[in-house]
Amino acid sequence: MCGRTSCHLPRDVLARACAYRDRQGRERLPEWKDPDKYCPSYNTSPQSDSPVLLSRVHFEKGADSSERVIAPMRWGLVPSWFKEDDPSKLQFHTTNCRSDTIMEKRSFRLPLEKGRRCVILADGFYEWQKCLGTAPKQAYFIYFPQAITEESGSVDVTASLELWEKVWGSWRLLTMAGVFDCWEPPGGGGLLYSYTVITVDACKSLSDIHHRMPAILDGEEEVSRWLDFGEVSAQEALKLIRPTENIRFHAVSSVVNNACNSSPDCVTPVNLLARKELKASRSSQKMMQWLATKSPTKSPTKEDPQTPQKAEPDVPQWRSQVLHKSPLPPKRGAAALLARWLKREEPVAKRPHSQ
Repeated sequence: MCGRTSCHLPRDVLARACAYRDRQGRERLPEWKDPDKYCPSYNTSPQSDSPVLLSRVHFEKGADSSERVIAPMRWGLVPSWFKEDDPSKLQFHTTNCRSDTIMEKRSFRLPLEKGRRCVILADGFYEWQKCLGTAPKQAYFIYFPQAITEESGSVDVTASLELWEKVWGSWRLLTMAGVFDCWEPPGGGGLLYSYTVITVDACKSLSDIHHRMPAILDGEEEVSRWLDFGEVSAQEALKLIRPTENIRFHAVSSVVNNACNSSPDCVTPVNLLARKELKASRSSQKMMQWLATKSPTKSPTKEDPQTPQKAEPDVPQWRSQVLHKSPLPPKRGAAALLARWLKREEPVAKRPHSQ
């Protein structure tokens, strides 16, 4: 699923990141529709406005369907047939739309049949991994692979915080497929444009975090085919809706858990291994102290001052947080854990598994 995104870029930078070529091959920038409604945020939640890319013809009849505009829309689709006067009275959730049932549910099928296809723009999205026991869920930030310059090629932006801060200037936006609708209040008033994010089964590299992910359009050709409903039928466009492995992710702090927080801290990488070391439980510390004095491998009265101590391993850097493959660890019994303790090694913390 997709329940939180980040899109903090200023309006002009966001438009430049969406440069495209029209049907005549001319390079264009999409124009803004109601630009004052756009509010950059590192932590966007449902029922707030997000920037959406769509064909100009949805606002101007007779326009070239290959031309694009960016419009802030409400996240959480309000069907055009909804009869209440308040969108919050909608009795079902429309934040996401499953790809396998999109043609079965009226709320999503009708907009799709009308060609109301859109692309949700974001720096990336957040997902929470369920942890074992009572441990809180761990948040991850998920985005496209990034490159600072053409010469440097693809880079791992989590390699250093300095690199992470510099890369925003050429950030490749995450482009997620969605459908939108236009609702008019029964009692009159302004039109409300709203959208839903289409979701698919998670790709292999994300399956340990969550079993669902947004349908990501990877590249200009896929974005163009999804938006150009005048040339590409709904049946053909739906062939673009599938998981992609072309993503990167890293762990982020719990500050993102509160939707009221919107700061760079929401997307800044954190080192999970270093944090686990700092949060070692009191019980494990006491056990380590006890084993240090009761170890059967050494005499309690004779100490060898010449015995070199084992060097502490270096703390892994950010690169270790990009988990391309995350198989579940083998089970460890109590005997195996005790053996590790007797070797004066701190037991490896159990890794969280996916939902």
